[in-house]
Parts: sequence; structure tokens; C-alpha cells
Amino acid sequence: MFNNLNDLKEYIQKNNIKIIDFKVITLPGRWNHLSIPAERLSEKTFTEGIGFDGSSYGYSTIENSDMCFIPDMSTAFVDPYCKIPTLSMVANIHTIGKNAGRFSGDPRYIAEKAEEYLKKLGIADEYVIGPEFEFYIFDHISYETRNHHQEVTIDSKQAPWNSNYKEENFGYKAPFQKSYHLGLPYDLNNDLRSEMTLKLEEMGVPVKYHHHEVGSAGQLEIEVELGDMLKMADSTMMAKYVIKNEAVAHGKTATFMPKPLFGEAGSGMHVHMLLRKNGENLFYDANGYSKMSQEALYFIGGILKHSKALLGFTNPSTNSYKRLVPGFEAPVSVCFATGNRSSVIRIPGYIKDPAKVRFEFRPSDATANPYLAYSALLMAGIDGIVNKIDPTKEGYGPFDINVFNMPEEERNKIEALPKSLDEALEELKKDHEFLTRDGVFDEHFINTWIKFKYNKEVMKVIPVPSPIEFEMYYDL
Repeated sequence: MFNNLNDLKEYIQKNNIKIIDFKVITLPGRWNHLSIPAERLSEKTFTEGIGFDGSSYGYSTIENSDMCFIPDMSTAFVDPYCKIPTLSMVANIHTIGKNAGRFSGDPRYIAEKAEEYLKKLGIADEYVIGPEFEFYIFDHISYETRNHHQEVTIDSKQAPWNSNYKEENFGYKAPFQKSYHLGLPYDLNNDLRSEMTLKLEEMGVPVKYHHHEVGSAGQLEIEVELGDMLKMADSTMMAKYVIKNEAVAHGKTATFMPKPLFGEAGSGMHVHMLLRKNGENLFYDANGYSKMSQEALYFIGGILKHSKALLGFTNPSTNSYKRLVPGFEAPVSVCFATGNRSSVIRIPGYIKDPAKVRFEFRPSDATANPYLAYSALLMAGIDGIVNKIDPTKEGYGPFDINVFNMPEEERNKIEALPKSLDEALEELKKDHEFLTRDGVFDEHFINTWIKFKYNKEVMKVIPVPSPIEFEMYYDL
């Protein structure tokens, strides 16, 4: 939004901005923030930064936790969810002391390094991506986990389980698992979704379209237009911020949990991608398979070869693997195809514009830290191009049929994705050299990530019995 401090200060004065807010990404992928009075903003803010405790963000140990962040004024936006006029901007994390400089483990810096590595190799100028945001809107959520009591209660007014509700029931309930592109009056969140869309447009995030998704209990999707990877990672954080806050403003709650409801469709974050060089789409070849160039196929080969390890970044929650189960639209088969939603990589068959020919990675979900997930996908694709990993020669397809309808003997030849977060982390532990090229990810960061996820999440979930286990085992 701004390129120099004078323009920034002029805007602050002209628009009566009272508070300057800084948003900093945590290791798991949330925005934390710190605010100062507008008159405290100075040149030093952008040179010396503001100190904070890095251990609270997951980046360092308690005994060596001092860090600082320096805001990127080009990311500034007026925060529509603050009552007091507030200008917010995304910040970069820096180390301090004798080795002061950009922190190698800052997810935003990792994304910058990945983009620079692509350009350095001369492969392409731009890594262009477009995520699809699937999420649920609920009217109520409550939960409790204690050693003697575990409970989750979810409600959605449009859900079919409310067909017998005795108050304010007009009879229009969404059909179970058949709510894709659901129309009014069933689609109770249509206006809310439009509000989210218009707010994102105002904040510089172009939206392709929005609609109701398969899940009857308020599953929605907003898909954004394609954009450069770092900007799209910022936009992903913005989209989650807007969707959650807009839901609260309308008396509802939004969740990006991959599987919040047993039996309902899970929520993913499919990532469409292509490479551009000198403005041309490197993935397009009129004579190639599904109009895919050889570079595109190599890129696909790299992603499929490293897909099991990639899930450590693209599907980094224990809940992610309750969505990735065989037989549903969420893919678990390591293969590629055209228009096939059961494959890890799908080439959309509806794209006619050569400039937009692309493929999508389907397993990922929005519990990911977008900077890390998008960077990891790029590094896997680069590895595919550099090492000429042909997906067909590697046995990854194309399989232009539903793999779950294949004979069992043939289906068993196709590799499957990890079935749990700890399995994905083990794969990442074994296969991460492709991520460390040119210092994009470093060994220390990857080890920190694996330990954090395993100790803070996997081991937090494993010891807790679930109600279904009582149903299955209590009387044995």
C-alpha cells in the first residue's frame, strides 16, 4: 500500500488513523498482533523494529528468546474489525545482537527465499498459485476436555438435524451431503459469504467466486484469483482473518478445521499452481497431456515424489487425517489425472485459456501455515524440474478414473498418503533435502517444526480417549 514513510504518515493524518497495528505470523500459522498509538510510528519502527518474545511464537527457547519484528509498509491495510481507526501491516521477524538480520525461520522469509531460488535457477520468474478456501459456518460451538468429561456441541440452523426444531423452523433444511451450490432459501449464509467476498475485494484480495459446498451444516467455499506466492500467502492469512471476524460480526462462528463433523464433508484448501517466465505460462503446451508442458509434468513429478513429506507442512494437524480417508473426494492416492478428484494432483479439464492452464494439489488444508506449505510445494516442484522426475515413468499415472473403482490388485500398486500427522512427520524427517536447497528451509527449522508438532500436538491428542472408544471397548 505504501512505498515510503512520508506517504504513510500523510495517509495516517488524512484518514485520522489513531492506532498502528502489526501482525506477526506464529510458527503454527496464526496472526499475533501488537499495536501502538499512531504518533509513535517513526523511521526507527522500520529500521530497528519492535522487540518481542520469540519463544511465545514457537521460534526459540526461553533462555534465548529476544527477537524483533520490522513491519512491511507495502502490506498496510485499514482493519475493518477495529472500532478505533486502525492501520495494520504485516511484519517480518529479525534476530538481534551480533547476528542481527532476517530470522531464517520466519515463514514469510522462507517464502521469499523459495521465490528467489526459483529465479536464481532461471526456471521461471513467478510461482503463481490460487487456493480454494473451504470452511464451515456454525451458529453454535462449545467444547470441553477434562479427564472425566469430554464434550463437543455444534449447531447449524440449516442442518438437516434441525428439521424437527420447534421454533423459527420454515422447513428449508440443507440436504445431507448434497449441498454443493445449494440455492436460496436453504443457503442461509449467502449474504454473509457475499459480505466476506466484498470485504476481501476492498482489502486487495480478488475473489473468483463463492458458493455453498457439499456439507449440509454450513460448509462454504471462497476461491480467490491467481497471484504470486508470497502475496497469496499474505492473502491467505487475510482471508482467514476476514472470514472469522465477519462471521463473529454476524453472530456466527467460522472454522477451517478439516473435519469438524463426523459424517459430513471435510474442508480442504486445494492449491492451484503454475509457473510464468517473461509473462508466459510455462505449464502450457497445446500438444501435451491435458495441455500440460514437460516442465509442468516434471513439477508434478517432484510434488508426487515428495508428497508424503509435504503433508508435514500442507496438512499439519491431527485433525487433517480425519479428512484424508479413502472413498471420499479428499484424495489419498499418490497419482495425477485430469478432472479426477480422487488423485493427489488434478488437472482441471474446464480451463481453455492457455495463460491459466494449471494443476491443483488437493490434499492440503487451511490448518497449514501458508508460507511454509506454499514454499514446500514450490521446492518439491523445483526438484522435479531440476531432476527431470517424469510422473508417468515413476508410476504416478495419469489415472483418469476413480482409483477407488479400480480392481483391488491394481489400486494397491498406487502409493497412499500418510494416515496420521506423526506418520507425515516421520516422512518429513526422512525426506527433506529438497527443502534445504540454497538455504530456503534449514535443518534446524525443520527439526524445530517436527518437534513442535509432535510434542505440542500429536502427544497432546494420543493420550486422550474419545467417546467412540467407549462405545467400542467399554464392555470388553
